[in-house]
Amino acid sequence: MSLPYFVAELRSGLAAGDSVTLDGEEAHHAVVRRIRVGERVALTDGAGTVAECTVTATGKRMTEVTVEQVRHVPAETPRLLVVQAIPKGDRGELAVEMLTEVGVDVVVPWAAARSVSVWRGERAAKALGRWRSTAREAAKQARRAWFPEVEEPVSTARVAELLRSASVPVVLHEAASGPLADLPVPGRGEIVIVVGPEGGLADEELAAFAEAGAEPVRLGSSVLRTSTAGVAAAAALLARTPRWR
Repeated sequence: MSLPYFVAELRSGLAAGDSVTLDGEEAHHAVVRRIRVGERVALTDGAGTVAECTVTATGKRMTEVTVEQVRHVPAETPRLLVVQAIPKGDRGELAVEMLTEVGVDVVVPWAAARSVSVWRGERAAKALGRWRSTAREAAKQARRAWFPEVEEPVSTARVAELLRSASVPVVLHEAASGPLADLPVPGRGEIVIVVGPEGGLADEELAAFAEAGAEPVRLGSSVLRTSTAGVAAAAALLARTPRWR
């Protein structure tokens, strides 16, 4: 069984024999998981560095570990970015959780024309904070050395720019004639997947994306929720890349 992951700031030059102290939320996480002295855990900075360690001391507010070995995990290619139209309720966090688990590198919240939920002011900051916290916790659960980035909300114009620069631009649409399975998938570059809102993509959005070189594609005969369509498309594409081989 793989080691439980904890987040820590791992200094440059960290080596076997060094001690690291976990405090705050990570120390609480260790208490919740009932981590004991002598158990082995993994620490990561979420940016490719992983330290395998042995627990040497525990407490309510701290956990001390001794480093056994440090490894640096290269970022995987192709890079995968998902533009997620902001859904209603907690479905946004559900989408972020699943996208993180499947291996997405960047999640971009998008205020689509037909998005039911609208982020403004303090509400926007809180919602974005929840998405980022969800990504962090899901990355730990998935034992990821690289944590996904959750960007600031973007406009439709910015989504079009992302599609224009992508190696594989993907716009999911239930009425599209071409299937996702027909798209060629390179072993490098960046895949950008756009997931529309509950009310579907607006005509002006489809026109902007088409102008950027991204024609819509469908997943299959079923119509998926906005919170699950992205992870289904990501999995279908990742299965055809070196990342899943």
